Amino acid sequence: MRTSIRTAGAIALAGLLATACTEGRAAQAPPRVDLTDKVSLVSYTSCDDMLNDIRRRTAENVSPWGVGPAMYAASEDASLAATATAKGAAPDQSYSTTNVHEAGVDEPDLVKTDGQRIITVSQGVLRVVDIESRRVTGTLRLVPKEQAWARADLLISGNRALVLFEGMGGMIPLGAMAKVRPGSSGSTYMLVDLSGAPKVLATMTADGTHVDARQVGSTVRLVVRSQPNITLPPPKPDMSESRLLERNRRAVLAAPVNAWLPSFQIVADGVTRTDAVKCEQISHPAEYTGTSMLTVHTIDLAADQTFSPDSPISVAADGDTVYGTATSLYVTSNPRWWARPMIIDDMPMPTPRVSDRPRKPAPTPTTPPERTEVHRFDITGAGSPRYVDSGSVPGRLLNQYSLSESKGNLRVATTSNSETFGGTRETSESGVYVLDATSLSSVGSVTGLGKGERIYSVRFIGDVGYVVTFKQTDPLYALDLRDPADPKVTGELKISGYSSYLHPGGEGRLLGIGQEATESGQTLGTQISLFDVSDPASPKIVSRFLQEKSASEAEWDPHAFVYWPQSGLAMLPLQSWAGDFVQGSSALVLKVGDGGIDKIGMINHPSENQGDGSFAPVDNGIRRCVVIGNTIWTVSDSGLKVSDATSLADRAWIPFA
Repeated sequence: MRTSIRTAGAIALAGLLATACTEGRAAQAPPRVDLTDKVSLVSYTSCDDMLNDIRRRTAENVSPWGVGPAMYAASEDASLAATATAKGAAPDQSYSTTNVHEAGVDEPDLVKTDGQRIITVSQGVLRVVDIESRRVTGTLRLVPKEQAWARADLLISGNRALVLFEGMGGMIPLGAMAKVRPGSSGSTYMLVDLSGAPKVLATMTADGTHVDARQVGSTVRLVVRSQPNITLPPPKPDMSESRLLERNRRAVLAAPVNAWLPSFQIVADGVTRTDAVKCEQISHPAEYTGTSMLTVHTIDLAADQTFSPDSPISVAADGDTVYGTATSLYVTSNPRWWARPMIIDDMPMPTPRVSDRPRKPAPTPTTPPERTEVHRFDITGAGSPRYVDSGSVPGRLLNQYSLSESKGNLRVATTSNSETFGGTRETSESGVYVLDATSLSSVGSVTGLGKGERIYSVRFIGDVGYVVTFKQTDPLYALDLRDPADPKVTGELKISGYSSYLHPGGEGRLLGIGQEATESGQTLGTQISLFDVSDPASPKIVSRFLQEKSASEAEWDPHAFVYWPQSGLAMLPLQSWAGDFVQGSSALVLKVGDGGIDKIGMINHPSENQGDGSFAPVDNGIRRCVVIGNTIWTVSDSGLKVSDATSLADRAWIPFA
């Protein structure tokens, strides 16, 4: 049996944890990664240049159990209408779109609409629903019924939809012939024609894990993370760690260059093409581990061709968060967020030692400072993006809302030394750092926010920033960002509970979605807060609505939240429970006025189970809400309900058979 670096990841983590607790074993030191403010990338000049360097880098970071995978938190501001209203402009559309971070930059979600039709993907089936007739007019099964659990999202442009399957684990959708390498997580993207009966035009399977995607106009950028595909020799009984390490290093140093090259397969018109990113299309920082690659694929949904094999570019770096504007794509990572393998100080290979030879003194374990690397790509041109520059800031991001580009600067909010990220709560604090968007060099910063706490939500609106930290109460900080070189806290508001998502709520208003909590920090239920932020020096709470014993998907996925400023409606899925049992999932509809929040009511889907006994039963819990004209459309795995936007009276039920 042979052990792959990919499949050895879990073993590596378990072994490293065991090492820290076993007497007589060497302590693990962190990999050597330069985390200065500048992390500029350079491109390889050839495959020989790449192979010589990346072999050595990876060998320096291999452990006796394999190459430890980077571990990162999953990772998210307003709809076009909400953004326009916040700026004082009147929205001109009669339907809501996906709640996204930046106006004009679409994000993948499980439902899309163009005002004439709703396109959804759930339980492995894509459906097209006509708004006027309220009928399902097109259905396309994408995966076999027994694989209906596969998570998928959508992006659309005109009569084309891109279906994004995340981490398929080698599972191949119907009609696809491509296969990922053994042990690969695999990410599959399907291009679907919606002009008639839905049909698959092409499928691309990328060898790696889907990170995220952004769409500007009809152009989509897909970000995929992959690890080297190197087969390591199997361990033998009673083999010392030094021998295991030596064998693994030898395997890495003998691996061919294509072990690192991110590969992908395209199936179109019954023809399968296997390809990989070219060496000259891969960049790397001066210091890197060689344990992961970030690849950006480009596809134009309006073009005649399908997937282009010449479009991808890669960076020898890790990545967990994607943020996009109309002109820039940012990918961030934290190289320290992983199980730390053994450091190698003597290259090339050391002389083998017998297992009972005295060891050199182990290096003193250290906890490296957390820093987040930021890579920026220019996406203004057609085709592949252009790498611009890289930089880094202290601490770790919460999600994409921790990033905001404005007036030539990038604002980044992070938490340092949080217990969530391996530190102690007592030493944690947060800050906002301003970088020049072109060079990603430091411009200014404000730190010391929420000492002993961590960030729960961030929102940047123009020259003002809002940061929520939480331990037992919810300090909402207002920041003045007009002077990038000297950002400062202008106001602070402490209330119970916290907001995990912040949304513009009209002129001088801010909405917070989160949880109410006791004085000890115990959560009580979903809380929607309305803040008066017209005076940044003195933010105030206007109104709070609490639904006890409940939680909402919108707390961790803002795509689930809708704010419709024309009527002041706010909608979000709500899961309620009694004791230890879930009672059901509904859509909560609220009216947000200048002076407060009022409950309009709840929308529920029929409770009949339409499951067929397959592995993935149908869930009638509501996941998304869409406003179209004077109606609210709610989406679940079991179907679509149309409700009156004023009275919430039922208008139609469209079951997904």
